[in-house]
Amino acid sequence: EVTEEELSAYDGKDDSKPLLMAIKGQIYDVSMSRVFYGPGGPYELFAGKDASRALAKMSFEPEDLNGNLEGLSPYELEALSDWEYKFSSKYIKVGEI
Repeated sequence: EVTEEELSAYDGKDDSKPLLMAIKGQIYDVSMSRVFYGPGGPYELFAGKDASRALAKMSFEPEDLNGNLEGLSPYELEALSDWEYKFSSKYIKVGEI
């Protein structure tokens, strides 16, 4: 287990560290998709964070870059479940927040 603060060190800015992000508290190594999640990539703001709320809401707003699921609609929770399935089938889970 790591804290959200510790996870933030794995945002892709240090090439010697893996590129990590979390969904629903589960941390995945997304290094193989550095072009998307690394610096300069279209989803770089998700790297080093639990991006659950942002993914559920399809949001790029900084205030949504967290794991807070309170107040999400059933549609948003379903979208998040779809993301969780995609990540768990494509990337290796390496820890938890």
